[in-house]
Amino acid sequence: MVLMVGELSLETTDQGFLANRLDWNEVVAMHLARQENITLTDQHWEIILFIRSYYDQYKHLPNTRVFIKAIALTLGGDKGNSRYLHRLFPDAPLKYACKLAGLPKPPNCL
Repeated sequence: MVLMVGELSLETTDQGFLANRLDWNEVVAMHLARQENITLTDQHWEIILFIRSYYDQYKHLPNTRVFIKAIALTLGGDKGNSRYLHRLFPDAPLKYACKLAGLPKPPNCL
């Protein structure tokens, strides 16, 4: 599949994840968020940039439990809990954080 962002034509998976994470930038993230009916706030960006940093550091995606625990350790318990993350990404926090961050679909997400 192809995602058009301005004049750019970006390859995506059948579920809309970027095929090449190096194609990602903030404009692409905003475009992906609009497709998911998510209006990005500073709180969204904090989680998006966190998961990008995690992936760069560890070269893999965490499962949901590790994702929440890592956020709690780095950003605090008020952000590292499922209620907070579900307010930002209602359907599946890890899945949509990864999608908007230009990362692959986590293996344990449907």
